[in-house]
Amino acid sequence: MGVRVPLGDGTIDVTLPDRAVTVAEPPGGEPVDVRTAAETAVAEPLGPALSDLVSADDTVAIVVTDVTRATPDDVLVDVLLSELQRSGVYREQATVVVGLGLHRPMTDDELAEMLDEHADLAVNHDPDDVVEVGTVERTPVELYRRVALADVVLSTGMVEPHQYAGFSGGAKTVAVGAGGEPLIRYTHGPDLLRRPGVRLGRIDGNPFREVVDRAGDRCDLEFCLNVTHGPAGILDVAAGTPRRVVETLADSARAARSVTVEDTYDAVVAGVGAPKDANLYQASRAATYVGLGAVNPLRDGGRVVIPAVLPEGAGKGTGETRFHEWLADADDPASLYEAMRNGYEPGAQRAFVLARVLRDHDVSVTNSEAPGVVEECLMTATETVEDAVEAGSDVLVVPDALNTLLV
Repeated sequence: MGVRVPLGDGTIDVTLPDRAVTVAEPPGGEPVDVRTAAETAVAEPLGPALSDLVSADDTVAIVVTDVTRATPDDVLVDVLLSELQRSGVYREQATVVVGLGLHRPMTDDELAEMLDEHADLAVNHDPDDVVEVGTVERTPVELYRRVALADVVLSTGMVEPHQYAGFSGGAKTVAVGAGGEPLIRYTHGPDLLRRPGVRLGRIDGNPFREVVDRAGDRCDLEFCLNVTHGPAGILDVAAGTPRRVVETLADSARAARSVTVEDTYDAVVAGVGAPKDANLYQASRAATYVGLGAVNPLRDGGRVVIPAVLPEGAGKGTGETRFHEWLADADDPASLYEAMRNGYEPGAQRAFVLARVLRDHDVSVTNSEAPGVVEECLMTATETVEDAVEAGSDVLVVPDALNTLLV
């Protein structure tokens, strides 16, 4: 049976003869016109209107996501700037800040592609140039200085399944993306990540989500414009109070992305595609989304197979470097997990959660440009998907693994 899965900016056809293949295809939803939906969302916000939150002489920081999230920021920023201008706040009073967290800075070419005519307003967040704006659970909340000095803070974002926050978006774009290491260290540390409720697809009763939302309050984020997407494209847009925006778009995402799994399998082929398969740090999310979601579809000893190009290898940011160092220095997943339970640097959390999966399941990365890096990181580099799946296996193919909720 042939199945098409993403690889980089394109797709590959995977043929698995002599295997029993099931394809997990979520409903998908109906795509919307992003600009029309964004203009409607801003005009009919969930909470106070943007015009009620700004004055004509205000400076504004618009925090946007970086290259690791396929958010249509060119359109979203343009809609926000147009709405601000109607309130007397002109383009020159705004700064677009790329929330990097601990990822690498975006290049000028990437900013131009992402923001189009508004790229000249953009600056990369600098985690070393921050000021403290409050505390959450005795943890300092730091904010990039240029955001902290703005009179009004806005954000864009992508509400999609997230390993820790349940769903991304909302306050996370600012509090983590444009924040400092203390909050990242605390929220991504072993104590919080091991708490009940910190789980893919869950918002209510999720301690990670609660901490991030409270940190967003300390950052004075009162209005965001977020989207959610599925295989068909952008499915829904919402604007207003961050918590309400995330709740609304998470409901839309669940309806479009959930697939009921009733059996278990010898292997799961987890598609990723661009931009997430640019490096192993991001592409490895597919293994944890499969193995640590609401339902683990793998049998004991089952394998996750991830086609990923990996032109950046493990990744080039601080977090990606720490992820690679922990995995490359480890002898085996079990000892790595035990060592990391004692703590680790911000960014290394992806190695911690990946180790949880690797204790029970092999992970094979296929079609990559960095097989040596894959092997260093306790995973198996395989040339093709077909080579990674044994004959006679029961196989579940999840073509869009990072956007599919197995329930």
